[in-house]
Amino acid sequence: MSSRLMSDEKFPIRSICVYCGSQPGRHPAYLEAGRALGRSIAEHGLRLVYGGGTRGVMGAVSSGVMSSGGQVTGIIPEFLMDKEASKHSLSALTELIVTRDMHERKHKMFERSDAFVTLPGGIGTLEEIVEIMTWGQLGRHRRPMVFANVNGFWDPMLELMKHMTDQGFIHTAHRVKPMVIDAIEDIIPAIIEAGRASSAGDTAVLEKM
Repeated sequence: MSSRLMSDEKFPIRSICVYCGSQPGRHPAYLEAGRALGRSIAEHGLRLVYGGGTRGVMGAVSSGVMSSGGQVTGIIPEFLMDKEASKHSLSALTELIVTRDMHERKHKMFERSDAFVTLPGGIGTLEEIVEIMTWGQLGRHRRPMVFANVNGFWDPMLELMKHMTDQGFIHTAHRVKPMVIDAIEDIIPAIIEAGRASSAGDTAVLEKM
């Protein structure tokens, strides 16, 4: 486990990790949301950290960033390079990191990210954000987490989380507080504000010590 995971250092928002599907989904709003989020990341001067795929919603996010002059770090396991991307498209990324497996990929994405956004996706996308929420619940980080609730995509997941909390299985629910944002254009400003609020709160605590 990385030292950054063990001791969550204070740092400004510089990079945004985006979890999302390698497929386009069945509604055009999913791809458009990916492109719009990518543009917003670039326009705010932030770097995208993502799973390296150049197809589906993943490809839409990265193309949105690059078309707006932003920086992209793609992190992909070697065995997925031909499935989720092509060598030619990967060469267009600002930075490409090839990992041995999914476990290494997830840790490197965490280490390089200051906040996490989840767009529509499948089981892999769900598994990634749930792990980040688990680490938050265990007190391993306090970085902003966002569900980009495009067309209510994440409503069933949010209802399940509420059910687990109501039934007493999320024992530190105050640490698992992802923001739920419907409008893509509101996501990055909300993350930046959350980062400022967190820093201000930490400063206030230090001043009282």
